[in-house]
Amino acid sequence: MIILMRENCPKKAVGRVLGQLRRRGLGARLISPAPRTVLGVVEEMAPALIEELTGLISGLESVEAVEPFGASWKLASREFKAEPTVVRAGGRGLGGGELAVVAGPCAVESREGIIQVAQGVREAGAHFLRGGAFKPRTSPYSFRGLGEEGLRHLAEASRLTGLPVVTEVLAVEDVPVVAQYADVLQIGARNMQNFALLEAVGEQDKPVFLKRGLMATLKELLLSAEYVLAKGNPQVILCERGIRTFEPETRNTLDISAVPILKRLTHLPVVVDPSHAAGKRELVPALALAAVAAGADGLMIEVHPHPEAARSDGRQSLDLEAFGRLMGFLEPLARLTGPARAGLLH
Repeated sequence: MIILMRENCPKKAVGRVLGQLRRRGLGARLISPAPRTVLGVVEEMAPALIEELTGLISGLESVEAVEPFGASWKLASREFKAEPTVVRAGGRGLGGGELAVVAGPCAVESREGIIQVAQGVREAGAHFLRGGAFKPRTSPYSFRGLGEEGLRHLAEASRLTGLPVVTEVLAVEDVPVVAQYADVLQIGARNMQNFALLEAVGEQDKPVFLKRGLMATLKELLLSAEYVLAKGNPQVILCERGIRTFEPETRNTLDISAVPILKRLTHLPVVVDPSHAAGKRELVPALALAAVAAGADGLMIEVHPHPEAARSDGRQSLDLEAFGRLMGFLEPLARLTGPARAGLLH
């Protein structure tokens, strides 16, 4: 439930409300501070308790209104926080109006390779470096990353270029070591509903980059984000990366409508990964531009110096020259569509 206090009510009035909640084993989260304090109770409650509390709290002199949450994803909802969240990592921000671009190879293959691509994407205007050290692959015989060695290479590339690192964590036991090297912890599509992993990254003081599952609804994506938020980590970035449909011409089908829908439902930043959606590099620029036009807060784009020689997902990777050309188109479009990212069109 949402509890709206009257404007400039005394702190002791807020304390009385908190006391009534504590006596019933409930806590409240601060949605908005003074002059108009707004509290949120996100725990599940029996209908009888909701009715009892609503009657009791709404009768207090300093309470203006008591309203129910309209969504199951309480902390992620626009009702909990109306203004867009800006997630910051390594001095960079994502969300709130500016377009952020995350770029780099699917997998870290060598120290020299990741440094080369990091320097190339930075020169082209990227804001974050991506690269997989632990790779979930469909086949157990495919290249599955360099592990901690890959993390060390990413960290070195970050130090040389100033780009914060986004990299995937696959298992609960890997969270501490990945968090040691990375600025942003990525939860991949196959792990979107790995609730133990979501809770583990929720306990870290690191932003979490949460990808939509291959066959997940937007409601399921938001509820997965809720697992991270409920553990006390407010730094969640949502990523639409295409969903599995019957269409064989692309690797996945990019759900471009997810961008404005999510922007309406949640305050969290929304990023689009056109590379995994397309599966073909020639389609990536058009999908990237469409995502920006739809109001995406950022893009995640796979870039490799020599895509034909990549050990993972080379078919969907842009080379550095193509990435530079794309960035030239993105910047003017981002200026035109800034109001959509800033939430001014809702």
